[in-house]
Amino acid sequence: MKKSSFIILSFLIFTTFVSGQSISEVINKVNLDSLKLTLREFSGEQPTIVNGNSVTIQSRVQSNNELAADYLYQKFNKLDNITVTNQLIDGEAGRRNVIATQIGKTNPDNIYIICAHYDSVADFCADDNASGTAAVLEIARILSTQCLDNTIVYALWDEEEIGLVGSAYYANQAQTNGDNILGVLNIDMMGYDGNNDNNFDIDVRNFANSLAMKDDIVSILNNPTYGFTLNVNVVNPGTTASDHSRFWNNGFSAVLVGESWETNDETPFYHSSGDKYNTLNFPYYHELAKLIMGYMVTKGGLVNVDNTVTQSGTVLIANQNAANYQWINCDTNMPISGATNQSYSPNANGNYAVEIVSGTCTEVSDCVSLNVLSTELFNENEINIYPNPVKDHLTIETFISDSISAKLYDINGKLVIKNITIKGLKVLNTESLTPGVYFLKLKNKSKKGTFKVVKD
Repeated sequence: MKKSSFIILSFLIFTTFVSGQSISEVINKVNLDSLKLTLREFSGEQPTIVNGNSVTIQSRVQSNNELAADYLYQKFNKLDNITVTNQLIDGEAGRRNVIATQIGKTNPDNIYIICAHYDSVADFCADDNASGTAAVLEIARILSTQCLDNTIVYALWDEEEIGLVGSAYYANQAQTNGDNILGVLNIDMMGYDGNNDNNFDIDVRNFANSLAMKDDIVSILNNPTYGFTLNVNVVNPGTTASDHSRFWNNGFSAVLVGESWETNDETPFYHSSGDKYNTLNFPYYHELAKLIMGYMVTKGGLVNVDNTVTQSGTVLIANQNAANYQWINCDTNMPISGATNQSYSPNANGNYAVEIVSGTCTEVSDCVSLNVLSTELFNENEINIYPNPVKDHLTIETFISDSISAKLYDINGKLVIKNITIKGLKVLNTESLTPGVYFLKLKNKSKKGTFKVVKD
């Protein structure tokens, strides 16, 4: 007979807190590893999965960038609180902007746009403009988990390299439709800093409220709370050779943010297949992406929903009062049946989060790693559980004088077998259990223990 292994579950006697969703916290969620992965995949230096198939994005040249557009659509489509569309340029297949929209909860008609072009002139083109594209995707990934006052449009343009065609099509339609676009932040090449001076450019002209946009970005840059180390070059009059200018042409506020052409520190591999992932300055790129996030989350307007969790012992407590709650097992990404109170006490160690619905806002907390209480644990000489993995019958053998009560929970914390009393030997019928991982929780007057049981 093979004895089962103990899962040793430590006793927590202190209270911990999961950090809140302030602007500073949201800025710091921008993840460099996530940015790097998207850069490698989108510039064709690493295979990825698109439409269920393992592929390499060999090219984003407009005549051959359908796979790239599918990748972008798929990325957006996985996000909550986002509606994604393919905007066909002039209604023609094979020419498309990929547009994702997150509707504001308070002022849905107030629109802020963060955008970048995704087409290229050669293979790879990591800086121009996989860098901007990856930043838009990363900011969408994070902000889609937040409840915002205003509407954010995450726009990725086609055909920039052949005349700013995609952005012109969108901007012309927006002007015709009377869209209330309050600001357009365009990113075009943001990953190269050859001399490590942390300089970047904001290109601006006096169209609509573009100068005020520039001032807002500089204000965020200079806010000591955020700790940015970048140095700004305000370029006025700024270049018209990128997508923001098409919004200027239609009377909208817009700026371009990117690496420092003003100090001649742009990539030397511009418009060539030498523009590759390993030529980029990643600390600089990360910092600039965080600054852009700072502007977007500020203008988006965080709604005051507290999606943080307090952990006290093995009890998890949602800090938002007067809301609806659904606790989630992060390891399975499934809601836990019946766990709909403000507090939740898991029956097994794992990672847990809570979905909070407050008014029209739905937010999910960060996952909290939790170990279940046990002040003194049964040892291997006191309990024997076999066979494990089990098929039809599980034997629990005890070698102590006291009776032990036991309960069996599934991986989601649902009680599946209750009111078990064991003294000496007990055989459980497990025929009706579905295959998977279960936790057997044992307890007597002085000891506790939790055992992992696998059902074949």
